[in-house]
Amino acid sequence: MRNVSSGNGAHTSLLINASQRVLFDPAGTFVQDVMPERNDVLFGVTPRLEQFYVSFHARETFYVVGQTVDVPPDVAEQALNLSLVAGPVPKANCTRYTSRILRQLPGFEGLRQTWFPNKTMEDFEELPGVVTEEYREDDADDKTLALAEITAILRGGP
Repeated sequence: MRNVSSGNGAHTSLLINASQRVLFDPAGTFVQDVMPERNDVLFGVTPRLEQFYVSFHARETFYVVGQTVDVPPDVAEQALNLSLVAGPVPKANCTRYTSRILRQLPGFEGLRQTWFPNKTMEDFEELPGVVTEEYREDDADDKTLALAEITAILRGGP
């Protein structure tokens, strides 16, 4: 997640498509009752739930940069296992923990371990085959409003 006005990074997470599709959301604030969570790992991440997660973070003051790269199944499984033992993550450590996981994976050894989301994003961009997309919304800056709307939809409300 990046600040619209400054471009500064604000949060880092890692979607892992292995034997399970999980989202490592270190020190995250996405609270919902559809995806089980353990130690900052959200389980059962469908494409629809992934979109809710992205939408929760995108608003008039922040946008989401998504970077994807295909990896062999054994690398994805290793990322899953590393994420399961990494948390819970203290506040403000999201990029530090995510970059530490990535550095342990074959093909990602050159990524720096850092506190700064933009540095991890820049390093990731250099990997072969990376696809980068931006997602923007113009919702109010208050994430609790987005969360209330998402929660109502997930519970079958309006």
